Amino acid sequence: MLKDKVEMLLKEALAKDESLFLIDFSISSDNTIKVVIDGDKGVSLQDCMKVSRAIEHSLDRDEEDFSLEVTSSGAASPIHIPRQYKKNIGRKLKVRTQEGTYEGNLVETLENGIVLTWKAREPKPIGKGKITVQKKKEINFSEIEEAKVILKF
Repeated sequence: MLKDKVEMLLKEALAKDESLFLIDFSISSDNTIKVVIDGDKGVSLQDCMKVSRAIEHSLDRDEEDFSLEVTSSGAASPIHIPRQYKKNIGRKLKVRTQEGTYEGNLVETLENGIVLTWKAREPKPIGKGKITVQKKKEINFSEIEEAKVILKF
């Protein structure tokens, strides 16, 4: 079966470079193979080509016609797996949960979640005016509906 064969080839290709990891993999009904990868140090065009060749050169087009697309997880793409959070420590994230939306710096990844910090303006406990306070929030992976890196230009 095409899916099993591609999955095996994909595992072999990613095993050759342990900094790369799989984000998404699918085969549509018309045999369009889509692979999305990410890497601890980012993903280069060469990385995508390496994975693509490892799959393509081991499949026989005479046996089954297919098209193959290997891409990297884009900078604006949501974060899907815990390993992606580790590579984004120090960056600003926007994290949506059922409880609300948080924007803060990702300072740590935990076994089952992340830690965000940010500064907020709050009323002074005594008197008029506001003070800047440092906020910190631990969020479990299971609570995260969507998380994205906030890009600065």
